[in-house]
Amino acid sequence: ACLQSLACVCLMDTRRGLPDIESHRDLHIWIIENLQMVPVPEPAYGNFFEKHCYIVLHVPQSPKATPGVPRDLHYWVGKMAGVGAQGAPGSVMQHLKAALGGAIVQHREVQGHESACFRSYFRSGIIYRKGGLASALKHVETNVYNIQRLLHIRGGKHLSATEVELSWHSFNKSDVFLLDLGRILIQWNGPKASAARKARGLFLSHSLRDRERGGRAQVSVVDDEAEATDLMEIMEVVLGRRVGNLRDAMPSKRVNQLQKANVHLYQVCQKSTDLVVQELSICPLAQDLLQEENCYILDQGGFKVYVWQGRLTSLQERGDAFKRALSFIQAKGYPSYTSVEVMDDGAESAGFKQLFRSWSGPQSKNKNLSGMGKLLQVKLDVGKLHSQPELAAQLRMVDDASGSVQMWCIQASRRQPVDRKHHGQLCADSCYLVLYAYQKMGLGQHVLYLWQGLQATAHEIRALRGNAKELDLWYRGALVQEHVTMGSEPPHFLAIFQGRLVIFQGRRGHSRNGQPAPAVSLFHIQGTNSYNSRTLEVPALASALNSNDVFLLVTANLCYLWFGKGCSGDQREMARALVTIISKEDMEIVLEGQEPPDFWEALGGRAPYPSNKRPPEDVSDFQPRLFECSCQTGPLVLTEVVFFSQEDLDTYDVMLLDAWQEIFLWLGAAASEWKQEAVAWGQEYLKTHPAGRSPATPIILVKQGHEPPTFTGWFCTWDPYKWSNTQSYEEVVEGDPGAVSTISEITAEIVNFRLSRWPGNDRAGPLALRALKSCEDSSESELELGPRAGPGSRSTISSASSSSYQSSPRSLGSGGLPREQLMHQAAEDLPEGVDPAHKEAYLSDSDFQDIFGKSKEEFYSMTKWRQQEEKKQLGFF
Repeated sequence: ACLQSLACVCLMDTRRGLPDIESHRDLHIWIIENLQMVPVPEPAYGNFFEKHCYIVLHVPQSPKATPGVPRDLHYWVGKMAGVGAQGAPGSVMQHLKAALGGAIVQHREVQGHESACFRSYFRSGIIYRKGGLASALKHVETNVYNIQRLLHIRGGKHLSATEVELSWHSFNKSDVFLLDLGRILIQWNGPKASAARKARGLFLSHSLRDRERGGRAQVSVVDDEAEATDLMEIMEVVLGRRVGNLRDAMPSKRVNQLQKANVHLYQVCQKSTDLVVQELSICPLAQDLLQEENCYILDQGGFKVYVWQGRLTSLQERGDAFKRALSFIQAKGYPSYTSVEVMDDGAESAGFKQLFRSWSGPQSKNKNLSGMGKLLQVKLDVGKLHSQPELAAQLRMVDDASGSVQMWCIQASRRQPVDRKHHGQLCADSCYLVLYAYQKMGLGQHVLYLWQGLQATAHEIRALRGNAKELDLWYRGALVQEHVTMGSEPPHFLAIFQGRLVIFQGRRGHSRNGQPAPAVSLFHIQGTNSYNSRTLEVPALASALNSNDVFLLVTANLCYLWFGKGCSGDQREMARALVTIISKEDMEIVLEGQEPPDFWEALGGRAPYPSNKRPPEDVSDFQPRLFECSCQTGPLVLTEVVFFSQEDLDTYDVMLLDAWQEIFLWLGAAASEWKQEAVAWGQEYLKTHPAGRSPATPIILVKQGHEPPTFTGWFCTWDPYKWSNTQSYEEVVEGDPGAVSTISEITAEIVNFRLSRWPGNDRAGPLALRALKSCEDSSESELELGPRAGPGSRSTISSASSSSYQSSPRSLGSGGLPREQLMHQAAEDLPEGVDPAHKEAYLSDSDFQDIFGKSKEEFYSMTKWRQQEEKKQLGFF
């Protein structure tokens, strides 16, 4: 009954909110509180209370968003939410979907195990907050500084920060932790934390400061405890003195590519009163397995469960989709947090489509031309390709191929220049380097093609990569490297040779064993223009012929140009231009069905060959997908970044962009150590892909700052100057040296104040907590914020001036402690809770004036060395 009530309330609230949903914002979040959908304010986006459930709606607003792309509706369950919340998605989401209308993909998310789609909405990270909203009064209270909390920051591209116990026991060697004290946020980096993790933690820290404190707080960084003594003293005031060594981080469970490749498709049937789930197929899957009158469950290795609903299924079946998925998860013994995604026929997500060998949606069915076909109708213009990189990406052309070309053949592990008159003449048992140079915005650009023959040895392939590495060093790492396998050459590679690419079997003019080449050879000529034409030597047998293409038969005294019945006039024209490259003998044109006896005799006699009309080229409806690559702790792990942009490319990243027809590996400037592994990662991705991808798919290695338009065109917008305007993590942390004096003043005042240390068990005593609260309350009510300072050093504060704090510490109380309990006393003889380094702070104001001859304010305004000298003389050191 409660769930039905919630569903009705959600329906009404959503209808009332529809005008806002159609606004410019692409993300809308509601928290479910007392069976009400309460909108979450934008500054609080990314904060989730663990005792609540949330509804998150994403409406694509990208100017390049493909028409008809579905909206994503998520039901998020906190780990401390009630048991009833686990089964709520079915009714709630179905009512919301009905109210919203249009194509919608529904998701069930569980705290700590959210889908990549969900996490991609929150670039600065997700913050899990303890308890529920009722105890916190507001979702996020901005400009409130009476705060003490410790956040454990984990993750790679998708960060999460979990509120943990305020204790050193929460820390480990490999992660990043943020101690939030209101006006100061101290980021502590584990000694084994990676540079990328530190940089992303700093991004989250700054984001939290800006969203919750309006930028009016200090962010400090502890990279080295020995160098950041002032900040460590502050941390010890709050956390106590650390006892023992830091523990190692618990390894996180991450799904590798092999697990994701284990795909099973099940059909859901209703037989009488029983629900039957029957396995239908394993990968690679065909789209025509999905029938519009049925419901299916697709299990991706227990990593994710998809529910697909045909357009003719009943409303009741659609309403039971989540229930069926959860029952399936339970029956399989999968964790309860397993991600669930529910979609209707025609509203499939990009991730679901790519689990099939091919996918033709309504959009692709209406397309008359593929990328190759478009080349026939587009008169290529260099300026157009460079000003419209999206066109370059779709056509796979960095320019019109009018640049300069150098070519080398790999022989005896070294590269040997190929004479210009033999450019484009390759051998199947060899490897080649083809360096293409062109101009873009007045600057020289280079693409290095690594062409690998199908008969090349492993030794030659290693030599090919070694020589490519040498060339890359020669060009200071500015080469875009594209790995090309024989028979899968991209359009630009073919265009470089103007459609005159010829691939011979064995060394040119000789077989591999050094004997003279056979007197008869046959060449298969494919293509209609300079962007799609290649010629490949095939066995000189009649069975190698094909009615759809053109073949050239070369004999000792004559060559026959054979035109199949299904070839076009463009194919014939391209073939005529190629004959002189292959043979200087006289040419005779032969039409299929009119061959002379000598033709068949040269081929060893007649034999059957394919004569059916070639089916039209399949136009797949796949969208580009971006993944973060990681193999720090074992097998390759890919984390998808959905709704990606250039902002998702960080200097420490290795990112894989799957454009379906080719794979890009993008290397950040600080990720050069992974350059050798990157291509192997691309090959592993193709090998383990559930759709049964071709291992010959071109793999392109792209480095930060040298991105070709074929890569940048897949991004919504691209700023070519972004990398020159972005500070590195070290630059952000080091900051402006002029800020050091300001930071020293802040930390000195806090340390001098000292609050109070913990007693012998290193736990917080009442004096320390009272002093900390006194400081926070006074800073809230009495202090004025000064101008911001620049970013701080490793032990410094990075964003606000010292005027946030008082110029001198306060007494812990007007009464104080008797002087005889403080003067000339060893640390072990002091009263409980007294800080041995600041015994004078515990004197009453009158005793302090009598002993030091000045007030506390005057004393603490002195330089630190003068304070120390007076304390030594008077027995307080």
